[in-house]
Amino acid sequence: QVQLVESGGGLVQPGGSLRLSCAASGFIFSTFAMSWYRQAPGKERELVADIGVAGGSTYHLDSVKGRFTISRDNAKNTVYLQMNSLKPEDTAVYYCNARRTRGLKMNDYWGQGTQVTVSS
Repeated sequence: QVQLVESGGGLVQPGGSLRLSCAASGFIFSTFAMSWYRQAPGKERELVADIGVAGGSTYHLDSVKGRFTISRDNAKNTVYLQMNSLKPEDTAVYYCNARRTRGLKMNDYWGQGTQVTVSS
């Protein structure tokens, strides 16, 4: 069955770094665009970063540009989010998403989320 398993979250001080990983299984990873979303308490889920199937096309939310970097390794079926210079406002549950649209059919999968807390 389809699985997206996030890891790498935790508690970090402001200015610190974390690397999130999302290991995928149960589908053809290299044919899916991958994204990281986050949801802070009382706020809507927002798109943080997105990467195309070959990794050459990326998007990063303005507030994380220059600090976060999304990447993928299709040989390992894994997508990463390198987070540097973390700020308290980056505190949220981070979710991995896989999506593919072929004609009228859309496949959309989500991980269970990993908590990132930035606090001194």
